[in-house]
Amino acid sequence: MTTHLVWFRADLRVQDNLALAAACRNPNARTLALFIATPEQWRQHGMAPRQAAFIQAHLNGLQQALAERGIPLIYREATDFAASVQTVVEVCEREQVSHLFYNYQYEFNERQRDAALERALPHVACQGFDDSVMLAPGSVVTGNHQMYKVFTPFKNAFIRRLKEDLPECVAAPRARGQALPVQPVVLNYPQQEFDATLFPADEKSTLARLRHFCQHLAADYEQQRDFPAIEGTSRLSAALAIGAISPRQCLHRLLKEQPQALEGGSGSVWLNELIWREFYRHLITYNPSLCKHRPFIAWTDNVQWQVNQAHLQAWQNGCTGYPIVDAAMRQLNATGWMHNRLRMITASFLVKDLLIDWRCGERYFISQLIDGDLAANNGGWQWAASTGTDAAPYFRIFNPTTQGERFDAQGEFIRRWLPALGDVPPKALHQPWLWADKHGVSLDYPRPIVEHKQARTATLAAYEAARKA
Repeated sequence: MTTHLVWFRADLRVQDNLALAAACRNPNARTLALFIATPEQWRQHGMAPRQAAFIQAHLNGLQQALAERGIPLIYREATDFAASVQTVVEVCEREQVSHLFYNYQYEFNERQRDAALERALPHVACQGFDDSVMLAPGSVVTGNHQMYKVFTPFKNAFIRRLKEDLPECVAAPRARGQALPVQPVVLNYPQQEFDATLFPADEKSTLARLRHFCQHLAADYEQQRDFPAIEGTSRLSAALAIGAISPRQCLHRLLKEQPQALEGGSGSVWLNELIWREFYRHLITYNPSLCKHRPFIAWTDNVQWQVNQAHLQAWQNGCTGYPIVDAAMRQLNATGWMHNRLRMITASFLVKDLLIDWRCGERYFISQLIDGDLAANNGGWQWAASTGTDAAPYFRIFNPTTQGERFDAQGEFIRRWLPALGDVPPKALHQPWLWADKHGVSLDYPRPIVEHKQARTATLAAYEAARKA
């Protein structure tokens, strides 16, 4: 009998899973599933313990969904990607696998692993799929067949492609035999509890969140997305990062509920966010150096960064003396997630106020984020640091005080995470030390570790010197 093996990686779902659907297309083939944990590789990449717990929850849900369809999930552990190749080879030999199916991952190490795997399996038909994107890398390029370096023309070309031919969603496979018993999987990696009310821990609940967002929140997303005190975002980034939901499912549900989204109408701003995700994924396939901590703009590597451990720790712990920055960092540390506007504010503060290398921030975010994703995290940090494609000009520097005043005017978000500022009036909340000094009040909250105006001047000088070097 022909045996098909599906190697699950960052695609932990049965609905709209291209590799799984292809493996199950032949009703007469015996179908097996495989997941390989790589704890040492995860440690090298700094994966957050909350993301490990999130993966474990969805992996067990996937195992159950597959077992109900008569497909057993083989669980193995290998130290790293190189060792995982040998594990796949061993499973293929033992189970006499004729066809191997998997969904592409676009990061450099993962692509190297898959190339090594195909070389190691000359007698097994290997088939990969562009599953974690709406449109495959290489399908949205300039007239000269180059990758776009600026988001807006990429987005315009991307939307033209979607209008020509929407990518389809594929159904979950039907049962292929009797339901199978399961043993819960426990990952051998540090884990930290996550809030399942914020980040659904199973595929069905994830799809319900998508449906609710598209029906009730997507139309107001443009007006509400920048205000962290409002629950105006989808919080689906964690599910997208591990493949508990696909971007095609997001697209189709959005268009079902907000049919004008492709025409720039209601829902189009959330669609833009999905396309930003695609932009960064396409970029790392064309520029693998982005996976190796290299800036997109070469001269920015000349910036003389400050090495200040005290400032870095103050930023990490939410103790900079700038309330919007500190509240955001404490949200990250407590929940494993941060509102997107706040990601921009905190990243700008680390790089442009403290003049600390953006890579320090990139690593710290990955170590905490339940939605950690190399392409999106790197893209966001390089945007904030003015080192990447489509980056903010280096002379555009967020003022953390005015950002707080603009996006949390009444201090609802700040008070939630900085209870020590509970008695400070709203108008004084963004510079609480001025109010405290005026009224002789002692606050259990630090004074600013840098003065923004002076820091801005120093940062501009550092970037200008680097540009001329």
